[in-house]
Amino acid sequence: MTERIAAIDCGTNSIRLLIADVARENADAAPHLTDVHREMRIVRLGQGVDATGALNPEAVERTRVALHDYVSLMEQHGVTKVRMVATSATRDASNRDDFFTMTAAELGRVVPGAVAEVITGDEEARLSFAGAVGELAADAGPFVVVDLGGGSTEVVLGDSSGVASAYSADIGCVRITERCLHGNPPTREEVAAARFFASERLAQAFGVVPVERAHTWVGVAGTMTTLAAVALDLPEYDSDKVHLTRLPLSEVRQVCDRLIGMDHDQRAALGPMHPGRVDVIGGGAVITEVLADELARRAGITELIVSEHDILDGIALSIA
Repeated sequence: MTERIAAIDCGTNSIRLLIADVARENADAAPHLTDVHREMRIVRLGQGVDATGALNPEAVERTRVALHDYVSLMEQHGVTKVRMVATSATRDASNRDDFFTMTAAELGRVVPGAVAEVITGDEEARLSFAGAVGELAADAGPFVVVDLGGGSTEVVLGDSSGVASAYSADIGCVRITERCLHGNPPTREEVAAARFFASERLAQAFGVVPVERAHTWVGVAGTMTTLAAVALDLPEYDSDKVHLTRLPLSEVRQVCDRLIGMDHDQRAALGPMHPGRVDVIGGGAVITEVLADELARRAGITELIVSEHDILDGIALSIA
């Protein structure tokens, strides 16, 4: 039996859609996803949330326009179930009820009664893990999956049997950029402050998640996939080439240092760079460098595997 479903991940920086067919061989078999359509738009919903505690009305309107188009695609493709989750930006916002009134009106066009939901950092971590490790050999575990988003970073440890430990750190590429990285390019002092901030927030995650047990590091979400595309020197972004790329940590650090040291125009000129990531990729690179150093020291990790499959796939599987 096959059912067509849709998953929407609304984060601090982007809103993403997956329309997929879900099939099972029998009632006891694990569900299998076949992509019908994937799309990502940068809407920067979390613009200013770290400073003001509220969602910017212009950011909510950008998100509404993208969601309206997504719902139209769902109608065209005959979607019968949808799950939309909202993560760090809406967890932190004082006016989030206005946002959810808007999303309910849009989602109700395709599935009556459908609503968006705020998920906890723990649930976000578990969904990311489910999506990230599905194609990796079980004997490569235990895995530490890192979902580096705009407002938060999830660190998850687990293996083929599931998640053992998870923590959502209150740091992401948008949050660290708005707080620390104001120069073009950022000054040495700004970069040092950003590294200190990242180290402080990630230390909280490493205090909870025993990453020293991990054998394999898997990175997901836009910062990680963009770093991989730049490392591969792609003329334009190609998700098929990025998916399951393996980067030695020495190469990860080189790419991160390069991006941190660039100004806005230099980053924008890179072929695979999405325009909406130009101003925050340096912040994501700082966080990635700190992760690489800590995982090498704590777990002896020597490479990063970058996966295109992440929380979006986990959301779709949760519907099934």
